Amino acid sequence: MKTVYSGGEGEIIEKKSRFIATVRPVASEEEAVSFINEMKKKYWDARHNCSAFVLGERQEISRCSDDGEPAQTAGRPMLDVLLGEDIHDVAVVVTRYFGGVLLGTGGLVRAYQKATLAGLASSVIIDKCQGRILTVGTDYSGLGKLQYLIAQSGIRLMDTRYTEKVELIAMVPVEEQEKVEKEITEATNGTADISWGETVIFAEIDKKIQIFEKNT
Repeated sequence: MKTVYSGGEGEIIEKKSRFIATVRPVASEEEAVSFINEMKKKYWDARHNCSAFVLGERQEISRCSDDGEPAQTAGRPMLDVLLGEDIHDVAVVVTRYFGGVLLGTGGLVRAYQKATLAGLASSVIIDKCQGRILTVGTDYSGLGKLQYLIAQSGIRLMDTRYTEKVELIAMVPVEEQEKVEKEITEATNGTADISWGETVIFAEIDKKIQIFEKNT
């Protein structure tokens, strides 16, 4: 599930009008509404504070507002961007400071979509996945084979522990579990100790694995 880890702010200028897009991750409709109200207070002197948000694993909750712009020229185009990018649990407010030049309906649609994309581009977007923590134990003679296998397979290595043996701790997407175990077994002729831990929700952020929740 693709979602926003940390929000951002993007700005564009269209025919002297400023469009400021503020993006924030939200966990509920109440949180989204609170964020929208917060932006309206912050930009109280703006002509419009248009908004859109999407919630749920299947994007089952979505709302948008034109906030005084002509119908279907602001909120809906913003929402279409969020749905099209397949982003979940996110809200965006695009603030417009009118520059004195009318954009027309088509121009407004393009401007609000462009601003929304600028806001998303300035945010940190992650892909949350379901995975299992894998611990593989081997003697030092088998370390090279395992390191090569991990590098080739794209398994996310989290830690390496050196004692009498070597333990590699990695995160494996649940759908790859059987394939990875088979590859490790074949690469080490069955000599590696393979242990699967709990199932978790994780994402890779700045090349590091972050665990968000554990499945019980």
